[in-house]
Amino acid sequence: MDTAKLVESKHRTAHILPADLTSAEAARDLGKRALEIFDPIDILVNCAGVALVAPFEDLTQDMWDRTLAVNLTAPFALTQEIVPSMIKQGRGKIVNIASQTGVIGADDHAAYAASKGGLISLTRVLAGELGKHNIQINSVCPTVILTPMGEKVWGPPEKGDPMKAKIPLGRFGQPVEVADLVLYLASSASDFMTGGTVMLDGGYTAM
Repeated sequence: MDTAKLVESKHRTAHILPADLTSAEAARDLGKRALEIFDPIDILVNCAGVALVAPFEDLTQDMWDRTLAVNLTAPFALTQEIVPSMIKQGRGKIVNIASQTGVIGADDHAAYAASKGGLISLTRVLAGELGKHNIQINSVCPTVILTPMGEKVWGPPEKGDPMKAKIPLGRFGQPVEVADLVLYLASSASDFMTGGTVMLDGGYTAM
């Protein structure tokens, strides 16, 4: 709602289409509803996600299933609904919000890391298949970003400080920094970039 109000404050139109992304069918329905409003669709950003973390031996089947459903199956289903519209017009931009944890391991993140690693691999395959249609698709892999969810998990110093110590820039990311990178990948400035795994991690994976 806050995002819609911000868009409308700029004298633009915003549409809110809620969906339960634990369901592939609901994700496909979301794509169909979006195409009823905007057809063709130029840009798709798959950014919804959940982080249900626990030590591997305590990870329940429900936690695993929900994580994979939202973080991997929903982007697959939604993208499959939207891509024909992009192919028809001969261009498109897809940005998948993956994670640093999809590239390197992290304790207690078995389901999350598996889902984000799968999303990165899906991105690479689609870059090859969709390039002939002038569709570029890339993954953004942030470290900890101080969204409300990030603040809840990493805000306490005893949890956050050891993690910050591993980041050369010495801090966590801000939501606007992710948004700026997505804007670049959604713009014509990135037309020769596809299949990329773009790290947004303050140098964490460089060390």
